[in-house]
Formats: sequence, C-alpha cells, structure tokens
Amino acid sequence: MRALVLTAACMAAVLGLAGQTAAASAPNVAALEAKLAEYRQRVELLKDKDAVENLQAAYGFYVDKSLWGEVADLFADNGSFEYGQMGVYVGKAHIRRALLLFGKEGPEYGKLNNYMQLQSVIHVAPDGKTAKARWQSVVMLGRKDESGQWGLGVYENAYVKQGGVWKIAKLHYYVTGATDYDLGWTKSAIPMQGPSAAIPPDKPPTEVYRAYPGAYVPPFDYKHPVTGEPIDIPEPVDPIVGRK
Repeated sequence: MRALVLTAACMAAVLGLAGQTAAASAPNVAALEAKLAEYRQRVELLKDKDAVENLQAAYGFYVDKSLWGEVADLFADNGSFEYGQMGVYVGKAHIRRALLLFGKEGPEYGKLNNYMQLQSVIHVAPDGKTAKARWQSVVMLGRKDESGQWGLGVYENAYVKQGGVWKIAKLHYYVTGATDYDLGWTKSAIPMQGPSAAIPPDKPPTEVYRAYPGAYVPPFDYKHPVTGEPIDIPEPVDPIVGRK
C-alpha cells in the first residue's frame, strides 16, 4: 500500500512537470529525469521492504504449524539458522533436519507452537539486494494435559534477493527468556538448550549468553534513528556466571 501511494504521488508530480517540459531547457529535463529515477528507486525499496516483512511473517506461520519443509525453503541455499545456544546450521537440508529438534513435522493434536513475529525494524540496502531486520517474538508452547510455556526472543536477521526473490540469508533467534505457564516469570526460568548430539550444528553459537533472569540485549544492527549514534547498552554483571 505504501508503495502504491508513493507511486501515485510520483506519477502526479511527473505529470505536473511534464506540461512544462516543452519549454524547459536541457538542464531542467535532466533534473526531471533524475527526480523520476529517485522516485523509482524509493518505490522499489518500499516494495523490497514489504517483501521482507511478508517473508518473515510467512516464516512465523510455517513454524507455528511445524511445516519444516516450507520453513527451510524460505532460506537461501547457503543460508544459516541459529536458535539460542543450539549452534549454527547451514544450508536448507541441514536447517530442515535441525528443525526436527523442535518436534516432528506437521501439526499435531494437542500441540501449541506459536512464534509471533512482532515489532519489525527493517532496513533494505540502497542497491536493493540485501536487507537486515530486527524482530520481537512472543512464544506460546503447549501440550494438552502435559505442559505449557511462555517465551520471549529477539531476531537479528539478514536477507538476500536472488533472482528477484527475497530469501533468508541468516536467521539468528536470541532467546530472551522462557517460563513455565503455571509458575510464571517470578518463579520459573527455563534455561536454554545447548548444541544437540543427535543433530550436531555446523558451527558453535556465535555468542554465549544467558537468558532470563540474565539481562543480555542482542546487539542492534542499526543506529539510533534520531541521533544517528550506535546503540550501546551496558550489560549488568550476571550474579550466576560472575561476569558480563
């Protein structure tokens, strides 16, 4: 919708100027062409931003229903998947196998597996070939008559456009915290899983940190939108590990 609105505005501006071009000098025509090229680029970048947002939303819907094949197909051939402290999986085939660590493929009766994709901040590169984005996620997990969990996390992802199609180049999900549904955040803090022995990752975790009650904040991929300064968040000392 934003792209369509800007396109209409661009067309109106160009039509308004077109009536003046007959008497316009060569420098004015060149300026008009440059302005039109700028509008075209802005429209294309807005379309790219929408495509990235839709791509990540599709990821969330597929994960919710354990559609591991569809999830893996959202990645570039050499894309990577990293979840908490489980390590890094590279390539579609290995990513699909790694997703089996979250349960068997396909929806199941009595299984809740929701990963909502929220609070997006998306930046598309000026050339329209790559993008980065940060997302917040609220997680609801459950097994009927067995257990339930609340979870929180932050994505810091990278995307690439290949053959005119946006794909996930790097998905890094930082687990902020997880808790038992009945006990709640004041009484329960579920620790993250480490690397699997059954389906080993290709690489170890890129960062070592502790989720809630730890207060680790994943680095921001973008600068402050008003001040233009990098966002530097002091990390408090963790009383368990005795260090930042």
